[in-house]
Amino acid sequence: MTHDTAIHRLETLLGDRLVTSAADRKQHAQSESYHKAPLPDAVAYPENTQEVSDILRICHEEDCPVVAFGAASSLEGQHLTAQGGISLDMNRMNRVLEVNAEDLNVVVQPGLTRVALNEELRATGLFFPLDPGADASIGGMTATRASGTTAVRYGTMRDNVLALEAVMADGTVIRTGTRARKSSTGYDLTHLLVGSEGTLAIITEITLKLHGQPEAISTATCNFDSIDDAVNCVILTIQSGLPMARIELVDEMMARGFNLHSNAGLPEKPHLFVEFHGSPAAVAEQAELFQDIAEEFGAGGLVKAERAEDRSKLWALRHGALFATKALMPGKSTMSTDVCVPISRLAEAVSDAQSRAKEMGLPCTIVAHAGDGNYHCALGFDADNAEDVAQTKSFVAQLNHTALKLGGTVSGEHGIGLGKQAYMQAEHGSALTVMRTLKTALDPKGILNPGKLLPSN
Repeated sequence: MTHDTAIHRLETLLGDRLVTSAADRKQHAQSESYHKAPLPDAVAYPENTQEVSDILRICHEEDCPVVAFGAASSLEGQHLTAQGGISLDMNRMNRVLEVNAEDLNVVVQPGLTRVALNEELRATGLFFPLDPGADASIGGMTATRASGTTAVRYGTMRDNVLALEAVMADGTVIRTGTRARKSSTGYDLTHLLVGSEGTLAIITEITLKLHGQPEAISTATCNFDSIDDAVNCVILTIQSGLPMARIELVDEMMARGFNLHSNAGLPEKPHLFVEFHGSPAAVAEQAELFQDIAEEFGAGGLVKAERAEDRSKLWALRHGALFATKALMPGKSTMSTDVCVPISRLAEAVSDAQSRAKEMGLPCTIVAHAGDGNYHCALGFDADNAEDVAQTKSFVAQLNHTALKLGGTVSGEHGIGLGKQAYMQAEHGSALTVMRTLKTALDPKGILNPGKLLPSN
């Protein structure tokens, strides 16, 4: 289907902010994932909510797909135009609209990135704690229900979004939620849209919870002889009520990748990367208690990082996991995927993934947000070798089925996008029918990010 009429009408609306050049369209078809999709027919650059509303009204009238585009850091292809149409680039809507320091919240536009937000907040003594690694846009993080390394203490986007402004498929603008910390009025539309991956509405404004910048921060690493020991340390730490800010697991292959990529000098064993936030006295006490627990499970090589530059270096290492994985697997494409299980089953799940990758001959690194049971596998494969591609897809399928068997979910934070639709029925059963009913009610023509999230009937 061509969308020439919609494009002509959008050109009249936006002028040179509706772009059809091959270079721009190709840029908006790029992805950090291994998923591929057609180029958009055009790229629109709105600058305010009214323009988003006008764009959607036109596209609704012309049956033209619309897919929101932010930092393009998603790993399941959420921002790709699976059926062509308009790539709605939100990066010009990137302002902090209102800081309510006394109420610990901030109102932002969706194109603002999390790093830019925290730079803006620095003088207030407040910060937005969610850290998915990539400098993702706040709109993208909201749409995919993102989380990251600090979720064990501060929660996910689900826990940190108070209110939204959103544009529905026909151009209607709605507001959901308020700046109040709670409400018992009506359906919870805010959290319906958080995680909906742009399939129900386009988010144009987000009200976020903020947190006080911790007075003191301490970071440390230690290594273990086995994944079981590391995970059992995590379980006892959480059960002991230690308020961990971060507790990250990396397997021995990932440690090798860090050494190769960054000359990290780590023993090639499973490691925990941990961080504590609070007053100086509280942080010191937490670190000491964690060390006692870790030593119960044979931890060695404890290294503390208390200076800001040392902490930054350590977390840069962790957040560079994908690049370190690529260094382990030169010349190969990389597939990164995630699942989440109850933390009591994490050691079993990670060990199973390691064994399966070894059996299949697939190079694989594993990192985990161990405090909430969410782990990521990155595999190297030859994208031009059909057998290699099939092996990789088979590994992912078995990874997802194992997560469900252990009482988990096929994605803790990457979302569904193009890559995980085949498992939605197995995870959600008859609830999938309810999701389809909601989609049809809110987007009857199916123009919002078609081909994503929900599998076809």
